[in-house]
Parts: sequence; structure tokens; C-alpha cells
Amino acid sequence: MDIKEQFNLIAEEYDKNRKKFIPCFEDYYINTTQFIVSNITKPRRILDLGAGTGLLSYFWYQHYPESEYVLVDIADDMLNIARKRFAGIDKVTYQVLDYLDGLPNGDFDAVVSALSIHHLENNEKTRLFTQIYDKLPTGGLFINYDQFCANQKEMNDWFNSYWENQLIKSGLTDNDISLWQERRKLDKECSVEDEIEMISKCNFKIVKCVYSYQKFSVIVAIK
Repeated sequence: MDIKEQFNLIAEEYDKNRKKFIPCFEDYYINTTQFIVSNITKPRRILDLGAGTGLLSYFWYQHYPESEYVLVDIADDMLNIARKRFAGIDKVTYQVLDYLDGLPNGDFDAVVSALSIHHLENNEKTRLFTQIYDKLPTGGLFINYDQFCANQKEMNDWFNSYWENQLIKSGLTDNDISLWQERRKLDKECSVEDEIEMISKCNFKIVKCVYSYQKFSVIVAIK
């Protein structure tokens, strides 16, 4: 089963279970976004890559309801949830596409992504980072809220074991766990350190991890 099929399959349950799958949910999505937006000017146009149900855009929208949002995802069923979330808001538009095949038309002041880019091979990540760089003005932002491995195998085993044990205790159903284990087979995680190096080589002037909790980190890059 490919990525599109996997995420279409779990679209309806996705948001309900996010706090169980992301043990640091509030710091990761809410507090880190608050930190970022408190230090930047209002973006005119925001691109959300692998937007899924629009969860990350929802938290940005709380701060910037007047900005234009373009939500991109390969799974239309996931975007259908986003369409319901932003019903009646014409500043939010949707595109069903594989962003590796190219980004939407026009320039963006900010490109954001949550829990999507770790599905790419490292050479694909680098290609995407270059495309993102080309879409941004000087001072434009790329923010990746993602899932990473530790850069030592033993510590990564600690992270994975702790995460799995937390999920088992979280109240998720056996089916939820089973689907998660299938999705994990699609993961191609790199370390935060490696991703910072990849992004830096794409000419971003500032690249910094601004939040990290075991497997979940947020990287900010400024052109």
C-alpha cells in the first residue's frame, strides 16, 4: 500500500488521534508556532506541504486569518477533512498533487510542513528544499515540523521503544496501532543534524532547530 492509500485510509480518524500519536502535541504544534509567529511579519501567502487535514494550517490561521493558504496533499480524502475545517473561508485553497513533482504556482512568504517530508529519501528531500528556496523571497521562511531519528542507533532505539510503549498505553485501538505500524514502514527519517546540513547546502542563510522532543522536532530556515 502506498502513501496515498495509507493516509486516505485513516483520514477520518487522523485528527482525533493526533494527541495520542504526538505526545508533545501542544508544544510541538501550538507553542512552537506561537514562538515563530511572534518573531516574524505577517506572511501574505503560506504554502502547506503534505497538509493532510489542515491541522498545521489551522494553528497558523489562528494568528494570520487574513493570509492566503494553499494546502497541498497527495491524499484527497485527507484534504476533504481540511475543506470541512475551513468551510466558507475563501482564503484557503487546496491542490491534490505530489509536491515532488513540482510546487504550486506563484511565490510564497512561508512554506510550512508537518509530518510529511520524512517520507522522502534524502536526495528527494534535498531536491524539495531547493524548490522551496526558489519559491521564497529574501527573508522568506521554511518551517518543517517533522519526525526524525537520533543520529546514534542506540539512542534512536530508545526513542522508538519509548514512543511505541506510550502509544500502547494511550488508549489507541489495536487497529490504530496496526495501521501506524504499517505507516511506519514508509518512513525514511533522517536526523535533525543531517536535515539542517541538507537545508543549509540549499543556500538558506539561517537554519535552526527551535524545538525538539525525542523524535519530534521543528526546524526553521530563513532565506
